[in-house]
Amino acid sequence: MNDPLHIVCPHCDGVNRVPATKLSAQPVCGKCKKSLFDAHPVELNSGNFSQHISRNDIPVLVDFWAPWCGPCRMMAPAFVQAAKHLEPEMRLAKLNTEDAQELGARYNIRSIPTLAIFKGGRELARQAGAMDAGSIVQWALSKT
Repeated sequence: MNDPLHIVCPHCDGVNRVPATKLSAQPVCGKCKKSLFDAHPVELNSGNFSQHISRNDIPVLVDFWAPWCGPCRMMAPAFVQAAKHLEPEMRLAKLNTEDAQELGARYNIRSIPTLAIFKGGRELARQAGAMDAGSIVQWALSKT
């Protein structure tokens, strides 16, 4: 199966076509020439959120968080660690709900941190509460 997948660049938000068999070969963005996968969560905001969750052909795991949230800050290193295990089969992203309150409201985020997996613009699964890296990876893989 070598069908091309649409992958949104974490640096410039450009949409790239990457053969499925080449995901692990460190593909680069055709627009900005930076790596499409750098084992680090993408910072989402009101301007690029929709592009990343609807245009990526791989699942996108979003951490809804806020800077004042203690459990969110505690989970942040674990989320980065999980990115190293889940990429390139899954994109990890973070959305600061303080800066993008309208998105927190649209997705009915009632507690943070909340993890949600999206594919094709649709939410597949959701989990509230802080988790360690192993639990994040295990949960994400079980839901996709």
